[in-house]
Amino acid sequence: MDVTIKINPVAVGDLKNIQNYISEESVEFAAKTVKGIIEKIEKLSLFPEMGILLKYRIGIKSKYRYVICGSYIIFYIYQDDIVYVQRILHGKRNYMELLNEHLS
Repeated sequence: MDVTIKINPVAVGDLKNIQNYISEESVEFAAKTVKGIIEKIEKLSLFPEMGILLKYRIGIKSKYRYVICGSYIIFYIYQDDIVYVQRILHGKRNYMELLNEHLS
């Protein structure tokens, strides 16, 4: 199965922020981290349901799924043969607060 991937502009901004933050310490590690995240997102085109449904983690209805890539969590919605990447956040961030307005 090959599905379309659409990346929300906010998620693109998340990726740029990740790269900029890590680049302060190591440009090479920043590039490696971003490359890993992009590769994980590309895998979603072949395996769109590989992510865990967020509702199992938070206990309330949610259309989100997530996959983990190193220290980062990729939040996405799979609907109508399209993967919508919504956010890419560090696992230590309060991602529930950041996602809260979009849940359900």
